[in-house]
Amino acid sequence: MRNGIFITFEGPDGSGKTTISTYVADELAKMGYDVIYSREPGGIDIAEQIRNVVLNPKNTAMDAKTEALLYAASRRQHFVEKIKPALENGKVVICDRFVESSLAYQGYGRGIGIDEIYRINEFAIEGWLPDATFFLDLSPEAGLGRIETRANKDRLDQESNDFHDRVYEGYQEVLRRYRHRITVIDASQDVEAVKAEALRLVLEKVQND
Repeated sequence: MRNGIFITFEGPDGSGKTTISTYVADELAKMGYDVIYSREPGGIDIAEQIRNVVLNPKNTAMDAKTEALLYAASRRQHFVEKIKPALENGKVVICDRFVESSLAYQGYGRGIGIDEIYRINEFAIEGWLPDATFFLDLSPEAGLGRIETRANKDRLDQESNDFHDRVYEGYQEVLRRYRHRITVIDASQDVEAVKAEALRLVLEKVQND
């Protein structure tokens, strides 16, 4: 049974998910909340090993469905080993990416289909969707501009602009489908403004549940 609160951050590459989600988790901890921070793909050892495979720039031969299944496998292990126990123990879980990323990247970006990807992940997470998701909205062009200076780009960072455009379109469809639990934050703002808005919105959710 879920007693905690599950909050995720989503957005295209370069939108600032890691910066914002870690900030929110740190601030909640300072306020005395029992909070756990994690990320996907990864978060625990087995899932991190899968992350190394799926994001390795050398793995250019990877089939789209193989990629989707690897993400779901990583998510399953992360879910049963870290997220579910934390929620059952009443903790606030803050996660950088979750199911919505797969729906946008593999479902739409790879053209597999959002419904098909959802079914794979429904099996993996047993219906345990986030209580609230915050989408950091930034155009693909702006996001790619931000990551241009990264020294080590992963396999998805190196994808074509067309792919990243499709991912953004996929997120728009995800927003339409799950608008009851997804809140949009303008990630083109100054980073301090984004941090402040994200913390305010998360606190509203945590304090009202």
